[in-house]
Amino acid sequence: MSTIIKVPTSRLSRLYSLVRQSLNGEIQDYTSGSIRKAVILLAIPMMLEMCMESVFAIVDIYFVSHLGKHATSTVGLTESVITLVYSLAIGISMAATALVARRIGEKNYADAAKTGMQAILIAMAITLAISLPGYIYAGDILRIMGAEEAAITEGIGYTRIIMGGSLVIMLLFLINGIFRGAGDAMMALKSLWLANACNIILCPLLIRGLGPIPAYGITGAAMATTIGRGIGVVYQLYHLFNGKRLIQLTSKHLVIEWNTIRSIINIAWPATLQFIIGSGSWIVLASLVVTTGHSDASAGYQIAIRMVMFFLLPAWGMSNAAATLVGQNLGALQPDRAEAAVIKTAKYTIIFMAMVTCLLFVLSPLIISFFTKEVAVAQYAINAVRIVTAGFIFYGIGMVMSNAFNGAGDTRTPTVVNLVGFWFFQVPLAYLLSTTLQLGPTGVFTAIPVAETGISIAAYILFKKGKWKLKKV
Repeated sequence: MSTIIKVPTSRLSRLYSLVRQSLNGEIQDYTSGSIRKAVILLAIPMMLEMCMESVFAIVDIYFVSHLGKHATSTVGLTESVITLVYSLAIGISMAATALVARRIGEKNYADAAKTGMQAILIAMAITLAISLPGYIYAGDILRIMGAEEAAITEGIGYTRIIMGGSLVIMLLFLINGIFRGAGDAMMALKSLWLANACNIILCPLLIRGLGPIPAYGITGAAMATTIGRGIGVVYQLYHLFNGKRLIQLTSKHLVIEWNTIRSIINIAWPATLQFIIGSGSWIVLASLVVTTGHSDASAGYQIAIRMVMFFLLPAWGMSNAAATLVGQNLGALQPDRAEAAVIKTAKYTIIFMAMVTCLLFVLSPLIISFFTKEVAVAQYAINAVRIVTAGFIFYGIGMVMSNAFNGAGDTRTPTVVNLVGFWFFQVPLAYLLSTTLQLGPTGVFTAIPVAETGISIAAYILFKKGKWKLKKV
């Protein structure tokens, strides 16, 4: 009897020790030792990091949804457009993660730091070219997306601030990618903790007002989000330059290194295109929802997508662990260990996604009731959540496989898979179901898990072929 009790206690003790170790943020060598331990040490802070990122969207939609369907629709349409900025940020950060991880695996810390700074310089130049037009043409952007005039009038201030503040979005993603490549996942998590805390405090204050602080309505949500992210970026930069982390930037790294920039761009442009392809298709889907179901369907869809992303992003965080492990182990000339780490990560992701699928299917009405009391909006949201989460297990597998390619620097393979899966399958299927077969928004919802399942199967087959192991960066 005593033996039966001691075994689980011992396992719980080891698990607790691993969790503590992962959250302590200690520098680890992920190119040796237990693969299971390496995955857990990286995955826990990376999953929590993505939870923090999803909290941004949840906090905004919670407060904004109480301002009415036009405000909710405006936020959703703006987020659909700003995903193009997210795509650029994720693409450049993926290149930085792959190159930094490879240099860390080679134990070349000086080049890892140089790569990080050059990525930051690239991101700043690109974002400045996006922010100004986004601010000026905010109303036109909403109009092109199909927003009603009442929604444009109410929400143009929100769109202007979010588009104009794209630099902090870009840097927050990118610098966390640098930390992840170095295996410093806890620092990435801390920066998002700080940014989220500021956003959660500022959102109700700036939306509703308090004392001398005026009520800015939906515009206040954009102000809170941008200020919160800006504070997170300042925190990141402090730790990059204070000389106490594995990646240590100094003023000498501010000099432009064209060879390093070319290496980053060679990996970043397919990675950026990879996510633009995906986010572009989501823009089309959002537009199909609003044109076939109008503001009720659009508001419900935006609430549903935020609920889905809240649970999907932790799995993405877990897949980021695979990217770091692939990059560092390829740098250490251990391709078989890199492959084993990906398979182990995929198994853990499947377990997590299966649990989330059951949870959302049962509790979606209760969860959505916190965000809207409008019956029509809530019904669309519940329907969308239940249909989209049907493919959650495959989403998880696909994310891990794609990030394995990206971590190896092979960003072109998942780009091609996304192009075929989203634009030659998902978008036509969504149009066919929603318009031709007149299923409306439900047809759009159905196209999502069907296409994502096909994409995941294709990514797994290509991963097993193993050509990514030969990629030089």
